[in-house]
Amino acid sequence: MLKIKGRAWKYGDNINTDEIIPARYLNMTEPEELAKHCLEDLDKGFMPRIKTGDILVGGKNFGCGSSREHAPICIKASGLSCVIAASFARIFFRNAINIGLPIIESEKASLRIRSGDELEVLLGEGKVVNLTRGEEYEITPYPAFMQELISSGGLMNYIKGAIL
Repeated sequence: MLKIKGRAWKYGDNINTDEIIPARYLNMTEPEELAKHCLEDLDKGFMPRIKTGDILVGGKNFGCGSSREHAPICIKASGLSCVIAASFARIFFRNAINIGLPIIESEKASLRIRSGDELEVLLGEGKVVNLTRGEEYEITPYPAFMQELISSGGLMNYIKGAIL
């Protein structure tokens, strides 16, 4: 069972792929280089403040805009462990799952969580626990194969493991 624990970084609605990774960096191919610029146009001091395992929280329509895979790659490479939002742009959602970045859709969690809250996400049990506020938010549990896909590091690694 996948268990994620980290501090929340909360932003609002309609965070688009240009805010996640500005277009001027799309010529970069290395995830580590992209990660250096994660959310820099939205929050200049974001990257120096986060710690590996922290959790990004957004509002409605997170990941809207272009269909570039750079956005979820940038988030994952930055060390963020997952994204919680009220809703996601469908192509962002699919791209995130494909690279092994857990995505949690929960309007209640999105509304209640505040920046700085300590969270624990239990993907298999279907809940987000806000340790700071003493609250739990029900989410759709990830089925076993999706947990394995995430643990494998994404779809390609999952498929390689399945055929070997």
